[in-house]
Amino acid sequence: MQVERVFYFRDESTKTEINVRVPEIVDPQYGMFTWPSAPVLAQFIWHSRDQVKQKQVIEIGAGTSLPGIVASLCGAKVTLTDKEEYSECLRNCHHTCHVNGQDSIKVVGITWGQFSPNLFRLPVADIILGSDCFYDTKDFDDILATVSFLMEKNVQAKFWTTYQERSSSCTIEDLLNKWGLQGAEIPLKDFDADQGNVGGSSLSDLHTIHMLEITSKGVE
Repeated sequence: MQVERVFYFRDESTKTEINVRVPEIVDPQYGMFTWPSAPVLAQFIWHSRDQVKQKQVIEIGAGTSLPGIVASLCGAKVTLTDKEEYSECLRNCHHTCHVNGQDSIKVVGITWGQFSPNLFRLPVADIILGSDCFYDTKDFDDILATVSFLMEKNVQAKFWTTYQERSSSCTIEDLLNKWGLQGAEIPLKDFDADQGNVGGSSLSDLHTIHMLEITSKGVE
């Protein structure tokens, strides 16, 4: 069954607003519905839209693609990626782009931790996006291997990621060190994502969401 969820992001000072339509499919595959961390990352992108304009942005584990669509609407050059084997999910990414008038967005299948031809063909990223990628601990190393590879092409690149806190004992700090990366947490209040109803939706309200900016070590 297909449903559609609508998110909106508004700047009260300038009275500017964008709306994003997200088609979702009730399906056990992770990428077919919007997770609670996605509106928070999308809100950060909207708040930081001057930083993304005309930048090359790659979203990993894009799923329903809310952050990537927001980045595109803010003027970024966006590539959405998700697992190569998830053909239905990739088709849904294309559909999300189409219903939001963002047909210039590229959709590419890559699998975390696998150095496939598609991975090598990705553009050099200025910003990498990932919402709720850090869900299954067995994937953490592969995610950071992929991010590290993308950052080798541009050591100034940033990885903006949000995740839902599920266990206080679950950390990626050691893996960041392993891959020559460093992370800094960004408080949700800094981008108006701490008061609930993020993106005009209550999706994130009942969860503890964290926002990280990950960069290559030694880069300010």
